[in-house]
Amino acid sequence: MSERPPGLDAAGIVAAVVRPEICALSAYTTASAEGMIKLDAMENPFPLPDAVRGRLGAALAQVAINRYPDIPADRVKRALVDAFGIPDTLGLMLGNGSDELIQLITLALARPGAAMLAPEPSFVMYRLNAIHAGMRFVGVPLASDFGLDRDAMLAAVERERPALTFLAYPNNPTGNLFSGDDVAAIVRASPGLVVVDEAYAAFADASFLPRIAEFPNLLVLRTLSKVGMAGIRLGYAIAAPEWMAQLNKLRAPYNVNAFTQAAAVALLADAGWMADQAATIRAERGRVAVALARLPGVTVFETQTNFLLARVPEADLLYDGLRQRRILVKNVHSWHPLLANCLRITVGTPRENDALLTALNALLAGR
Repeated sequence: MSERPPGLDAAGIVAAVVRPEICALSAYTTASAEGMIKLDAMENPFPLPDAVRGRLGAALAQVAINRYPDIPADRVKRALVDAFGIPDTLGLMLGNGSDELIQLITLALARPGAAMLAPEPSFVMYRLNAIHAGMRFVGVPLASDFGLDRDAMLAAVERERPALTFLAYPNNPTGNLFSGDDVAAIVRASPGLVVVDEAYAAFADASFLPRIAEFPNLLVLRTLSKVGMAGIRLGYAIAAPEWMAQLNKLRAPYNVNAFTQAAAVALLADAGWMADQAATIRAERGRVAVALARLPGVTVFETQTNFLLARVPEADLLYDGLRQRRILVKNVHSWHPLLANCLRITVGTPRENDALLTALNALLAGR
């Protein structure tokens, strides 16, 4: 066994052995939200209804924390099937949020030289997971209206023959729902797996879940994070059972902890509260969009998510001004040229949304 060169400190050893593309990355971070109106992370702003909170507390009190979690998590899967109408004929896999599932899917398909394809701008974790897995990432710019450039996407499919394609439906950070016909055309043309990421399905008017049986290379990815359960970290993937048989080989044995499993079963036992809160968020989304569009120099883009993308005068200055007023939004100005001077704003409670609109009015008026 060779000895390491003498005189190297920890930084030198790290530089010598860690993959250079990893050294070039920055770790994922979030801004401190203590004491802030938090409109930056696409969370549901509403607390659990009292009856649901009581049901949750009773369920968590019964968790046997001295035991490992249930590996198959069949009770959770049954709860998801019943709550969201997932056909029993499809395979279902759970993850520690959809982030873990994106990672597992990428690892499973990262053969040497394999390509991942995705439109850009889109969810940043697609590209990052390609880098983590040593997979070649191919980004295809969206059209100027944030729609899919169908011809460019199909040309990239033909040229790159991607093993994996990600399509966020609706898209993050733009908020829009791509044309279903365009998505279907890409799935049909693709030689590999196409993941339709439906993280915001509760706020959208369309889904590919009913069409999974139509496409043997289609996987629909969802999460409970946007419907009031971000803290329990539960995502789920739905596809033909043949895909799950392979993906499960990469899943850590106890990846969904016992508290998350118990919480999911209790919270999904009566899912009406989720639909009610989603309807309230949709209504607030419309109200805030109209109010934002009336502000001088502000353009609001169509959305089917729980956030709004707005192009504003001087995004950096407005972002800083909102922070000074204890309001946290996401500044995406530097993410991609198509997002120049754009802020991504999560729909909050009516009171939070009013505070945002008041602050923006004052800032744009120069007060």
